[in-house]
Amino acid sequence: QVQLVESGGGLVQAGGSLRLSCAASGRTISNYAMAWFRQAPGKEREFVAAVNWGPITNYADSVKGRFFISRDNPRHTENIVYLQMNSLKSEDTAVYYCAARLFRTAMTPSDFDFWGQGTQVTVSS
Repeated sequence: QVQLVESGGGLVQAGGSLRLSCAASGRTISNYAMAWFRQAPGKEREFVAAVNWGPITNYADSVKGRFFISRDNPRHTENIVYLQMNSLKSEDTAVYYCAARLFRTAMTPSDFDFWGQGTQVTVSS
């Protein structure tokens, strides 16, 4: 079983920055690929960024060059995954979710087995 807890959301002005954190714990969590998704009101959940154990990263086109995902592995049963968000835009406003799946990254929500509770990011224009 994997537990995910997000933090770091909040209100920020357009052009500003935020860093989200996802504390991940569970047996052999270092074998899991981690990702961030987001969901705006009335919209489907969409892929933002992912990182595997390589670490190899990939990003949605809408955030490339502005968002950066990274992970710390202090021990094999605990990970912290970060999402550094720069040059924020009003369209980045959403609830951001951390997700995990074994080994390989993916970009579809249904491919992920574990989810956090989400953290709200609001960008004011």
